Amino acid sequence: MKAMILAAGRGERMRPLTDHTPKPLLRVAGRSLIEYHILGLVQAGFCELVINHAHLGDQIEQALGDGSRYGAQIRYSAEGEALETGGGIFRALPLLGPAPFLVVNGDIWTDFPYAGLPAEPAGLAHLVLVDNPPQHPAGDFVLGETGRVSDSGTSRLTFSGIGVYRTELFAGHVPGKFPLAPLLRDAMAQGQVSGEHYRGGWVDVGTPQRLAELERHLAGGATPPDDAMAPVMRNGST
Repeated sequence: MKAMILAAGRGERMRPLTDHTPKPLLRVAGRSLIEYHILGLVQAGFCELVINHAHLGDQIEQALGDGSRYGAQIRYSAEGEALETGGGIFRALPLLGPAPFLVVNGDIWTDFPYAGLPAEPAGLAHLVLVDNPPQHPAGDFVLGETGRVSDSGTSRLTFSGIGVYRTELFAGHVPGKFPLAPLLRDAMAQGQVSGEHYRGGWVDVGTPQRLAELERHLAGGATPPDDAMAPVMRNGST
């Protein structure tokens, strides 16, 4: 299975850090955010990677190259102007191929074990959900007892930014800028989205403050995800 890392966001909430550095290249504990993803994916057996980019995207290509030093093969989907999540994935479909593929948001940090994801999701998508972080208490979706994800109900969880998708999820769309959430909600209405609840380490690195918190956590002796063990950091707090 191929994997895509979403790295095209402008990172407005991270300014001024992102004025001259793309958000995925911001460093924490001696390593860029996107390198944590690459190393975690390669460790799990995902060696064919696609990375989209827009804002200062040339810096991303220069920093990561062809991926060989990570044991990966990296191909890039340059957008110029960011196309949002749905449009960015749609543009990269020719690089991802016809089989189901994994997508990871580039602005999170996690120790999620990617190797356990389904290579063939039961429906059009399989989402990884996490406990609601303080900055997003309302959550996004509901995970039912049967493993189906819906957009209605109580006990909502937050979408982690990690999902496995079939190309059919994007059927009927045309190139351009569009979000992913409406496609997922339409698929949920058809009972075509499965999910799982991950209770381990996950951080939405959306502000300089959260980046600093993650730095303190990892600098305190936590093990990065390319080693045998990884820390548990719940939703942006230690």
